[in-house]
Amino acid sequence: MPVDDQAEGLVRQLLDVLDLDTATARTTEDIFTGSSHSMPNGRIYGGQVLAQSLVAAERTLPAQRTVHSMHGYFLRPGDPAHGITIAVDRIHDGRSFSTRRSQAYQNGVPIFSMIASFQDDSPGLEHAEPMPDGVPEPESLVPDLEREGEAATAARMLSIGVLDVRHVTGPLWLEGAEERVPRQCVWMRLRVPIPDDPALHRAVLAYLSDTTIQESILRAHGTYWTMPGLKVASLDHAMWWHRPARVDDWLLYVQDSPNARNGRGLARGRIYTRDGTLVATVAQEIMFRTAG
Repeated sequence: MPVDDQAEGLVRQLLDVLDLDTATARTTEDIFTGSSHSMPNGRIYGGQVLAQSLVAAERTLPAQRTVHSMHGYFLRPGDPAHGITIAVDRIHDGRSFSTRRSQAYQNGVPIFSMIASFQDDSPGLEHAEPMPDGVPEPESLVPDLEREGEAATAARMLSIGVLDVRHVTGPLWLEGAEERVPRQCVWMRLRVPIPDDPALHRAVLAYLSDTTIQESILRAHGTYWTMPGLKVASLDHAMWWHRPARVDDWLLYVQDSPNARNGRGLARGRIYTRDGTLVATVAQEIMFRTAG
């Protein structure tokens, strides 16, 4: 893929953010520290702390025991100007499965709490929901950051420069969707190739899973990110890793929302490789409020 200096610098910064330092290691708890990449909105991007919490948990496990599921709660907004401390509790280690709890702190208070399960690879029954038919190829779509009027707005709202994101039905930065349906498809990948380390690709998959997942809810109601009076905040995040994938190759994020009520909306997503392999499933509930 073509590489420009800005994209390379942003991806290098992301890899630095995911390369945590070990502060202490004890029998039942491990402490790690890390930093954040800058954000135009002054808040830590949720996918970043999610990925960092996963990296910290995997540091306490042998390489062959990999994550298959996580469930996390966003507790407070994080400040990218301050460091992050992540405490990992070694809850359980069995013959095939392990469980870890990761809590991310700033200024002594938790901002994110996650519990994750890890498993040794083993044979078993297998099936997967197929990728939808008729989705345009990513090369036929305009990159979000090249759309007239969208690029500057997106850059102000979210630091997505590390990703090449291409909405099949158009982004929701400046206006609502013409067709109000609770679903959408988005192609995305890292803009720069990264090392082959599978653990790194799992962490970056978690990072990008928090990008655009909320938009099936916005799309259903004709709302958009810069709509006056709109308030959106992620409440929780669940993810299941099914199969390995490279995050610097094209991935299709198929998203839908089955429900919204009481100021909350539920969004779901399935992530596929370009050849149709289902690699992950995601679910997130968000707070969703409008001025009216």
